[in-house]
Amino acid sequence: MMREAIYTENAPEALGPYSQAYKIGSMVFTSGQIAINPATGEVESQTIEEQTRQVCENLSAVLEAAGSSLEKAVKTTCFLKDMGDFAAFNSIYAEYFTGRPARSCVAVKTLPKDVLVEVEVIAEA
Repeated sequence: MMREAIYTENAPEALGPYSQAYKIGSMVFTSGQIAINPATGEVESQTIEEQTRQVCENLSAVLEAAGSSLEKAVKTTCFLKDMGDFAAFNSIYAEYFTGRPARSCVAVKTLPKDVLVEVEVIAEA
């Protein structure tokens, strides 16, 4: 089965030695996305709601570059800096992931660039 590295300028550059996503057969596996604005390369929002929107927009761009979409997501893994943000995160997440994919959501001590949220996706291509 052939694998294809996915790249789009509409999502942030990788912060390390990894790809934005890989397409393998009929599946897409994204790296975790954080709230970096791809136009500026900076984290511009400070609230969990704003950061969640930016994360979802970044994921949408990566999936689109792979010929997929958020609607085709089958599994997400979500990382929150503070589980106290769970309800606010869910309210924005639900706007984007309308297909209700399987999900794990955990609290972590810190995330890159000291953001509040990171999400990765597995989706059908």
